[in-house]
Amino acid sequence: MKFISFRFAGRPCWGVLRDDGAVVDLSVAGLGVTLREAIAAGRLEEAARRAATGEPLGRFEDVELDSPLPDAGKILAVGANYSDHAAEMNRDVGGDPQFFIRLPASVVPHGAPILKPRVSDHLDYEGELAIVIGKAGRHIALEEAMGHIAGYTIFNDGTIRDYQQVSLPVGKNFDASGSVGPWFVPASEIRYPLTLETRVNGEVRQHNNTDNFTFGPARLIEYASRFTRLEPGDIIASGTPAGVGARRNPPSWLKAGDVLEVEISQIGTLRNEIADEPA
Repeated sequence: MKFISFRFAGRPCWGVLRDDGAVVDLSVAGLGVTLREAIAAGRLEEAARRAATGEPLGRFEDVELDSPLPDAGKILAVGANYSDHAAEMNRDVGGDPQFFIRLPASVVPHGAPILKPRVSDHLDYEGELAIVIGKAGRHIALEEAMGHIAGYTIFNDGTIRDYQQVSLPVGKNFDASGSVGPWFVPASEIRYPLTLETRVNGEVRQHNNTDNFTFGPARLIEYASRFTRLEPGDIIASGTPAGVGARRNPPSWLKAGDVLEVEISQIGTLRNEIADEPA
């Protein structure tokens, strides 16, 4: 089931993209004004049932796609969570996940342009699986952590590498430097392992699967909940494998006109074109 957030005739909506390409609007069905509210209320199964028989609002091409959770609370991201990427970046992973925070303004939806900033030519990609929290909790036990997952989407942890060398939070938070989407798939429909592939203009740059996580989703949730209360609709970007542009020889930075695709099995493909930041 593909849950989406979108705009139709200027109105923010959420609903389901059916396999036949039809979009069913569920934002007026009393399940929650936003997809995040429906997740928090535990009403995704009911939403899926209504979508199966509901009257379509239109076709997928008729709506303006938004991020799956445009009102997401926290966006937490994990560094060096594949050993091959840790090695290529000369990072010592240590015994615990290495978290940082992304601002909502730093990511755009599927189909929207990712902006190469005016102040840097070192825009890089990082394809990642994103975990969406469905059940709130603090100090979540490891054995209970998977029960706090509502589902999954796709994340590009776009990074401005020269600024990252000075400050990780700055390098990870330029406006519109990353992306998320195109939709949200419930956890009940996902079976591990998942294969991740990142392409630039059709060329494969990253290819790996979740069996090679250093820290799996349960460990990430357990650790994150030590320092912050996780809430429904929070996102955890779970880390990227080897193959980033910074470690190619010579380095290969994203530029205007490039097409970036991150594909994850059982979910779909997140696609964005790179554009120069307007003057």
